[in-house]
Amino acid sequence: MTRLLKTHGRYAYSAIHHRPDYSFPGGKRLAVYLGFNIEHFDFGEGLGATLGPPSPQPDVLNYAWRDYGNRVGVWRCLELFDQLALPVGCLINTALYDYCPEVIEAFVARGDELIGHGHTNAERQGVLAEADERTLLVDCRRRIEQHTGCAPQGWLSPWISESMQTPDLLVETGYAYTLNWCHDDQPIAFQTRSGQTLWSIPYPQELNDIPMIVARQMDGRDFADMIIDNFDEMLMQSKAQPLVMGIALHPYLVGQPYRLRHLRRALQHICSSGRVWFTTPGEICNFMQTQR
Repeated sequence: MTRLLKTHGRYAYSAIHHRPDYSFPGGKRLAVYLGFNIEHFDFGEGLGATLGPPSPQPDVLNYAWRDYGNRVGVWRCLELFDQLALPVGCLINTALYDYCPEVIEAFVARGDELIGHGHTNAERQGVLAEADERTLLVDCRRRIEQHTGCAPQGWLSPWISESMQTPDLLVETGYAYTLNWCHDDQPIAFQTRSGQTLWSIPYPQELNDIPMIVARQMDGRDFADMIIDNFDEMLMQSKAQPLVMGIALHPYLVGQPYRLRHLRRALQHICSSGRVWFTTPGEICNFMQTQR
């Protein structure tokens, strides 16, 4: 006897070519955003991406490699974003306020969107008890609002780690969208236990420097080519459906000089098309709320 598989109950199946049609602002059919992950880690314990095999703690090699992102890489990327006049969706660990608040301030000064990304990426969110997870979401939201006067709309869990209740807790603590799910090329409305809608804005796990560069050991040239190929194909596909293309970046990876040179090439290619809405996840969420 066959059995029905368990389901999350957040959304129903929907083929992308059987959905309502619309266009983004300015009649654009493809929305592109940068998801720029700025993170801070515990020294001597916890999780973190690695350049080489993890060593017994304190793992100086891998900690210092990641710290390069906040000391050097982030500023080089910021220079590039300024040169191309690109908006940025900054996914921030609130531990940065204790370590290098000037990094966050630089993006706030540009008018970029701040997106909640936990307190530190040395910890997973999905293992927390529900009360502790709620506290994390509330504390991160309050701290960003305290420093900027504006509470974040969106959330990306550290390590994309969710509990079964995470979408429910997000809307209950004031968030409008999540970037955790990579299941679609369009924003999707999630059902939650309170009846409130939580928007899922597409966030890439393929067009993402950690799985491509760290896990698959792709070099900067190939990653840039991948961005260009993905963009060209989605621009063609968007004639039939409006689509969202996110590019997930980390300054300790793409902020390395030889990779930054290729990232510049890829972003210049996208900008030169003149055919996309270059935006932020929050603006995409705001637009979708007008479509309902």
